[in-house]
Parts: sequence; structure tokens; C-alpha cells
Amino acid sequence: MEENIKKTLEYPFQPQFILSKKKKIKRELLKEWHQFENKKVAVLGGSTTHDIIAIIELFLLAQGIRPEFYESEYNGYYTEAVFDNPALKEFHPDIVYIYTTNRNIDQYPDISMTNEQVETLIHNTVRKFTDMWESLTKEYHCPIIQNNFEMPCYRLLGNREVWDIHGAVNFLSRVNEQFYQYAQNHKDFFICDINYISADFGLKKWHDPLYWYMYKYALSLDAIPTLAFNVSNMIKSIFGKNKKGFVLDLDHTLWGGVIGDDGIEEIKLGPEEPEGEAYWEFQRYLKQYKDLGILLNIDSKNERANALLGIKHPNSLLKESDFISIQANWNPKSENFLKIAKELNLLPESLVFVDDNPAERAIIEHQIEGVSAPEIGHVQEYIRIIDRSGFFEVTTLSEDDTYRNEMYRKNAERTKAEASFKDYNEYLCFLNMSAEIAPFTSIYIPRVTQLTNKSNQFNLTAKRYTQSEIESISADENFMTAYGKLMDRFGDNGVVSVIIGEIKGDECHICLWLMSCRVLKRNMEFAMMDYMVERCKEQGIHKMVGYYHPTKKNEMVREFYGELGFFKTIQKEDGDTVWEYEIPEVYIKRNTVIKEIQP
Repeated sequence: MEENIKKTLEYPFQPQFILSKKKKIKRELLKEWHQFENKKVAVLGGSTTHDIIAIIELFLLAQGIRPEFYESEYNGYYTEAVFDNPALKEFHPDIVYIYTTNRNIDQYPDISMTNEQVETLIHNTVRKFTDMWESLTKEYHCPIIQNNFEMPCYRLLGNREVWDIHGAVNFLSRVNEQFYQYAQNHKDFFICDINYISADFGLKKWHDPLYWYMYKYALSLDAIPTLAFNVSNMIKSIFGKNKKGFVLDLDHTLWGGVIGDDGIEEIKLGPEEPEGEAYWEFQRYLKQYKDLGILLNIDSKNERANALLGIKHPNSLLKESDFISIQANWNPKSENFLKIAKELNLLPESLVFVDDNPAERAIIEHQIEGVSAPEIGHVQEYIRIIDRSGFFEVTTLSEDDTYRNEMYRKNAERTKAEASFKDYNEYLCFLNMSAEIAPFTSIYIPRVTQLTNKSNQFNLTAKRYTQSEIESISADENFMTAYGKLMDRFGDNGVVSVIIGEIKGDECHICLWLMSCRVLKRNMEFAMMDYMVERCKEQGIHKMVGYYHPTKKNEMVREFYGELGFFKTIQKEDGDTVWEYEIPEVYIKRNTVIKEIQP
């Protein structure tokens, strides 16, 4: 794809160029990907949404998602959600985005209203939306993205607006707070924070009354790409397309100066001087990401001793233990980058390259397909550029996320231990592994959902599920489910494997089989197979049917079923295959090194 076209969809982008060249950008994006993940997106709007949809499409295509859209009639968001809607039912969305703004507030408080009357007005306003959300959830069981309300373009009461119960600012803030409470208590419901987005964009620029009067656009034309970018980031996060970690340069990236030339005393880092404080705050920002489970790694043209010396600076907030892989040598950074990805068992495109040197960024982007290397500018801009880029948009946060860095660190210890064994089976025995394998339970459903949306390499069908769908499947006797949790002498790997099988007569059709790349080649796949065979035999099921759907990322499991003893029965031109396994009366377990334990 043309380089200038590709860069137009990275933050910071040029809104007018995107709007004027959207057809050309779309053509180029459709040529870029060999395979897309198709998703149906229903947009229920409270004002004109046509151009918003067109730009959301561009950003989703750039993420490998090809959307099909349903667009409500103008201002038809409520009636199409609450009342019978054959067209929307036939469309059957994978996700619903409700685009409403403060233009859709039916009534603001009147200066003569009592406190009780204002409370009633707030209740009725929120109730209108909750009725809509609950109706959509009941009918479609899919994620819902709802805008909160941006602040008004004028303040009748001036600064008093923020605290007076009659003020529009106060009213919108209180309605927003009730939206947030609903989000806290309902899964698969997400808030698109246009209150923040519009403030960041600039409220005066966001509100352009001319566009409303002429075209019924509730925001200026130039603001559309900013809104669309944020919505697309939420959608790609919900469907598991977030980045997973950073690969960081050191000199002029984590501190000012060159550690090898300036020495530890002369580098700029810490709150004592302006430039040093900027690097110090950037380190704090990265450390907060690490606490969310984002992986930190180093790729530096440097002597390792010098690299570690900089990290040991007394003002460094980042310590050696905060990084999973440290590659500090004089090899090409692209070579080190690929080594880091291999050590982590991640695809290179899962990692974000952060380097102050534009030449190094260009080399990485040119040589390693799919890697993002943002143009971070000067140190005072690092946080803003990375933060607004939406690489790690958080739509779900599980307990496993907070332990992810520790899990990868333990994995590095396992890799070191493996190198000391000549016999791989001896290494597996040394790990002293145990696995908890059981049907889905409520405590693990958030993690199971997360895995279905994040696992790409060891994922036979690449199907994605919402938490509501997982809960529904786990309660349906027509489905057989299994999660696998693996422990060893180095610690708990957490839930690492998931299987969903649909029972059809005396056959179990495997809709989903995935496994985290953290535990590849540990016999966990054999333990899961043994468990499924045992469950099938208990229920009188005589055959297992497996499906493989090729994607850009799951080539490694193309022959997986064959390795388990399945026979290929169908080979389609598009690469889809179907496999069958006749369950024998006497089944010999394939797992020989993992001890099975009860939940």
C-alpha cells in the first residue's frame, strides 16, 4: 500500500485528507490484506451518521476487520432499538454502536424546577436509554457501544453551570455518571467517551452549529475522523486486535543523552530539570502500562552493560525486572525485534516499536510487516502520541492481565531451563506440570472470553465470542465446554486453553479450539484431547468432528487435527478443512507428563 496512504490512518492524522480521499484509501486498504475478519456493525444514530460510518470503515479495514454496516434512519436510534425491527433482525449485528450526542437530550432542567423535578428528569432521561440497551441485549446478545454526552457549546449560567442543579453542564454530568454505573454493572456494554474526546479535540472546534443547521451533523466535519478512530479502537479491542507490548529504545527514548558517551551522571532523567522530568514521566507512563499487563522489552544498539547502567540510574522508575526481554547489542534492531517476538511467542505485529530515531522506525516498519512505529516527536509529546494512538484500548480487564508480565517472566525462566536439557521429554518431566481441566465456570468466563478474542496463532477456527455468548453456551446442554489451567514448578500459567463443542446426535462438532502460545509444546493440547474424549464417552458420543479455517496467523495449526489422529474428510478451495475422529472403545491417553487435578 502506498506509504502516504498508510500513514494517514496513524495518529496524529490529517482529518481533511482522510475525508477527501476516503474512497482511494478504502481501495488501497482492501488490497493490503489477504484475509479480513468480517463483522456486522449496526450504527443507530441520533443525527447524521453517513460520513461517520465511512471513516469508521477505513480505520477498521486498517485493523484487518472488514465491516458490514446497518445504518438507522435519521434520529431513529430509539425506535429501531426498542420496537420490532425486521431489517435489524435480519442483519443480526455483531456489535451495536449508538451514536447520540447532547443534541438528543429531550429536555434540560428549567430554572423553576425543584430538586425533585430535576431528579425525575434525570431518571426519565436515563431510563429512555436503559430501556433501549436492555431491548438490544435481549434481542441480539452482542456488545453495545454507547456515547456519553459531550458538554454544551454554551453555558447559560456561566461557571455556575457545573454545580447548579439547573445547569446543563451539571445535568449532563449527572446523566453521564448514571451511564457509567450501568457500564460497571453490565458486561458487553461500553462507553465511548465523547465527553473527553471532544474536550481533547477542542470543544469550540467540535461544535460547529453550521453543520447542524445545514446537514444535522452534531459535530464538525473535521472532528469525524477523531470520533471514528476512537470508535474503531474500541471495536478492534472488543474483537481482540489490541497490541500486546512495547519494544523500546533507550538513549533519547527512556532518558536524555547517550549513556555510552555521557555516562550515568550526565544523562537527563528525573524531576530536577525540565527535560529529565519529561523522560521521568514517560517512564512512569510505561510502568503503568506494565501494571495493566502490557509487556515491556528493550531493543537498543548498545553494550548490555551500558543499557543496564542507564536503567540503574537512581531516578529511573523502570527497573530491569520490569522488562521481559532485553536485547542490547550492535545487531540490526529489526533482527533484535524479531528475536524478542520469538522469545515471547508473539507475532511481531503484536508489538509497538518506540524509538526517537525516524530512520530506525522506518526500517522496522519496512522490514517487519504490520509493526506500528509511531512518530513520537519530542520527549514532551511521547505520552500524548502513544496514548492517543489507541494501541492498548482497554475494553476488558481480567485478573490474568495484571499477572501477565510475571507469567511471561516465568516463561523466560522455563526457556532457560529447557536449554539445559538434551532430552525434551526430560525437560517436560522436570517442569512437574499439573492441569485443571473442567467445563466453563463463572469465575473463568471473563478470561475465556478474552482468550477467544485474543488468541490468533493456535486457534483452529478463529471464532470470536462475547461474554454473553460464552455464558449462554456454558448453560446450554447442547454444548460441551472445557477450559484448561496449567501449573508447573515455575508458577501458574492461568487459563491457557479453551474448547467449545456442539453436540449433534452422537457427534461432537468442535466449534472452537484455542491455546495460548505461552504453553506451546507442553502437551497441554494432548491433555485437552484426553479430557474431551473422556467427556464424549461419558455422554455416548462416538465421533468428534474438527474444523480448521485458515487465517493469516494460524498456519501453525493447519495439520493439528491430523497430528491428533483425525482423518481429513473435506478440503475446500479456500483452505477450510473438516476432520473426523472415531472414538475407540479403548482409548490410550496421549498426555503422559501433565498431572490432572480437580478444580
